[in-house]
Amino acid sequence: MQSEVDALLSLQEDDTRIAELEARLHALDPRLTALDRKKEAAAGALARAKTAVETEERRQRDLQGKIAQHKAMQEKNLAQFDAVKRLREATAAMAQVESARRIIADDESELQALGRRLAEMRATVAANEAALAAVEAEQADARESIRNERAEIEAALEGARNERGGKTGAVSRPLLGKYDRIRTRRPKALYPLRGDSCGNCDTAIPMQRRNHMSVGGPIDICEACGVLLYRAASA
Repeated sequence: MQSEVDALLSLQEDDTRIAELEARLHALDPRLTALDRKKEAAAGALARAKTAVETEERRQRDLQGKIAQHKAMQEKNLAQFDAVKRLREATAAMAQVESARRIIADDESELQALGRRLAEMRATVAANEAALAAVEAEQADARESIRNERAEIEAALEGARNERGGKTGAVSRPLLGKYDRIRTRRPKALYPLRGDSCGNCDTAIPMQRRNHMSVGGPIDICEACGVLLYRAASA
């Protein structure tokens, strides 16, 4: 009946609206992903800089411990040098003292260089922290805008779905099942006859079927493209 056609047309309008809202909702994801990637890049740079500092700080502590051990050994060598009386023993002790002095000097030189590197690396950490904070501040408004837009769309989507659900009772279950199956494959399921042809694919509809639709007002299926067809009340 024509009333069922009208109900199904109204349902299709709701489905079109729902599809538009869902598309708008999905369109937010790439925008949010772009923001996340930029923030993750800044956070990753900061994490790598901090890890590098931690690695160098461990090296610094290890080197400081190594120097302390060498200095303790040097004190022992000096004590042995002071205690020896024979020339051969004194010569050997002096050689140990000089060797330890060179080792300590090399280690202290390396420690100074490491300290300079650490200062530069800590400055890099500070710069990366500032960069991450700048990105977060820069993105605050954009993220708030996306959250508000998402909430608005979701509210509209819920309303549209509820409205759509309230209309399904006006359509027979078999016809509604056909409609829903077609909608899974096409943006629209219901088309009017266009003259003697399908309003979707322009395939000619046999006269007997057209007459039946005209008299009884039923909805038929296009055998060519599979959409639902109806004759408009004014046709």
